[in-house]
Amino acid sequence: MIHTLENEHCRVQVNTRGAELTSFVHLGEDGELEYIWQADPAYWGRHAPVLFPVVGRLPDNQYRYQGQTYEMGQHGFARDREFALLHRSEFELTFELRDDAASRALYPFGFALRISYRLAGSTLTVGWEVENPDSAELLFSIGAHPAFRCPLLPGETFDDYEFVFDHSVSLDRHLLENGLFSGKTAPLLHQETVLPLSYELFAQDALVFQHFDFTSLTMRSRRSGHSVRARFEGFPYLGLWTAGPGAEFVCIEPWHGLAGSVGAPVELADKQGIMSLNTGQQFITSYSLTIA
Repeated sequence: MIHTLENEHCRVQVNTRGAELTSFVHLGEDGELEYIWQADPAYWGRHAPVLFPVVGRLPDNQYRYQGQTYEMGQHGFARDREFALLHRSEFELTFELRDDAASRALYPFGFALRISYRLAGSTLTVGWEVENPDSAELLFSIGAHPAFRCPLLPGETFDDYEFVFDHSVSLDRHLLENGLFSGKTAPLLHQETVLPLSYELFAQDALVFQHFDFTSLTMRSRRSGHSVRARFEGFPYLGLWTAGPGAEFVCIEPWHGLAGSVGAPVELADKQGIMSLNTGQQFITSYSLTIA
């Protein structure tokens, strides 16, 4: 089921399946401009899934916990589950997913995952709350995967766009092999504020950064000036990705978690990026998207 938020500047739509953002439209004098990728299955059939309780791929799609081996697909299961609408007001929506028998077959933990969307002006704030209602420790990761149309306007190309950092950065990318970290890095930027987009940039899979010092990133057209800025203070990991030549989107993905590393499945508690909550504890964070 689709739920809608709208003000004089923007219209937002969220699906209860996965509590997934499916549309973020700017309402301007020149008409409507959609910023979210519309999930063409020829390239990638999703819009902006929430990644939970793992981020990325696991070796052999498996992990170990308390002597047992469990199977879980890439990015976890929350993106494919139906969430309950917990709260609705004029400019805010909150959805909730709780553990059940189906989730415990993949992931033997009790949890409550709440995802909220709050629209103010041209900014959408996405909030996450993970709660441990169980008597055992909760182990999890969570991440964002919003895909933005690129190009946004007819006559533009993917190469007309660039990423703009909030200050000069020096970055190494962490390299992937079949979606798993190889342990290798490669230099990408040295004291620069702009990264021009090209499909060649993603020829070796996603760009992944760890423990960086910037808190926002803007995708911007050099021709039209249209942009979307993602703000993600406090997030330790970031992925940038597109599906390859011809895919007219790019993802800006702030994460609290990472894919697994090349090798055999590991204990979930030992996986890089895994967080833990004791009984009754909550993890609360948010990021925001501003369109122009």
